[in-house]
Amino acid sequence: MPLEFAPADAPAIPLHVIAQDGAEAWAAGQPERIATWVRAAGFTGALGATLLVPGEDGRIEMALAGYGTPQGRARGRFHLAGVAAALPDGDYRLEGLPEERAAEEALGWLLASYAFDRYRDQSAAKARLVAPEGLDAGRLVAIAAGEWLTRDLINTPAADMGPSDLEAACAGLAKEFGAEIDVVRGEALLEKNFPMIHAVGRAAAQEPRLIDMRWGDKGPALTLVGKGVCFDTGGLNLKPGASMGLMKKDMGGAATVLGLARMIMALEVPVKLRVLVPAVENSVSANAFRPGDILTARNGLTVEINNTDAEGRLVLADALSFGAEESPDLMVSMATLTGAARVAVGPDLAPYFTDDGALASALDKAGETVADPVWRLPFHAPYETMIEPGIADLDNAPKGGFGGAITAALFLRRFAGETRYAHFDIYGWSTGNGPARPKGGVGMGARALLDALPGVLSL
Repeated sequence: MPLEFAPADAPAIPLHVIAQDGAEAWAAGQPERIATWVRAAGFTGALGATLLVPGEDGRIEMALAGYGTPQGRARGRFHLAGVAAALPDGDYRLEGLPEERAAEEALGWLLASYAFDRYRDQSAAKARLVAPEGLDAGRLVAIAAGEWLTRDLINTPAADMGPSDLEAACAGLAKEFGAEIDVVRGEALLEKNFPMIHAVGRAAAQEPRLIDMRWGDKGPALTLVGKGVCFDTGGLNLKPGASMGLMKKDMGGAATVLGLARMIMALEVPVKLRVLVPAVENSVSANAFRPGDILTARNGLTVEINNTDAEGRLVLADALSFGAEESPDLMVSMATLTGAARVAVGPDLAPYFTDDGALASALDKAGETVADPVWRLPFHAPYETMIEPGIADLDNAPKGGFGGAITAALFLRRFAGETRYAHFDIYGWSTGNGPARPKGGVGMGARALLDALPGVLSL
């Protein structure tokens, strides 16, 4: 289904949004025929309930959407997306939706029409929405398109989304928006001083690479760095099968920054945008890097490899060092980095780290505003000793198991230099079929960051 709203002048079916405590009062204000139908159907305004009301000619005259209670709505988001999935094909116009929920629900409706259908036909919501008055419909479509891109990239299995395919996706995005792209591949990574990207990816069938995309020539400089591990076997510290099943999503950080970049370019946000994606596959072969190896990163720091399955921070380190050399006004990394982050906040929250209080305040507020929840975790300086092994400057996998998300973030901060910096440790996957969030790849933190940018960068 095309990603679009119905035309504003479409002969749309009224969709009345009714809270649980207002259903009877609403019915009492309707003609007896309609009130009788609603009462006979047992419609109470329960959250997610849907009722079609026929006219005298048997065609749909209106539809009702239950909006529950404030307490029930607080336990989720995009509630009308579930209603959209239950409605028959047609155009609908919202009536009675609180104005402060209009943007969230309109975006959720667009996201409900997403389906990953590359390998088989998939069903998605067919009902189209007339954008509520007062909303920037074009902005919402651009945001949804960025999220669709993120989902498509994550959902595609590694056989069709290896480093070369991820490069092709970046090239396609660059072409669409007139961005420039440069790629360093294979042995050239060593020649141009990206030794850890090369080390992690050299055992794979497809060459490791660093993708560098630039767009915009005015405004503050914004650099986005996304972990592009297209599949993670764990390397010589091989993952068990149960842990390997979802590793096609280990490039979720790259997918998320590319989705965010699409939003920024489509909306013509006045920034000098740079996107860095170290794209590799962490595989096993005779030349795979080993536990106990000591690698020297781009910025000269040495790293002892105590687990080859902690590879994401290694490829990000070289990319962050490269990005920091230009001293951008803001640098943000996104990565499906640690299981510890999932233990701490679960799969639905996007934890982030920053030393910048103003940036944190803006992100927290934006996350609530656009229904993209984020949660700040600390760069806890006393844990720095945990990533210092003695034999080298840094340890990529400190022992003990405590504070794993924090120690990983502290590791990355060593490569961001003095740049204003934030790191997101995301999951990138929806575990169930919630409204507007079907099971599969999903963006996290991108919409919050997009909403925060004007204040953070004084745009």
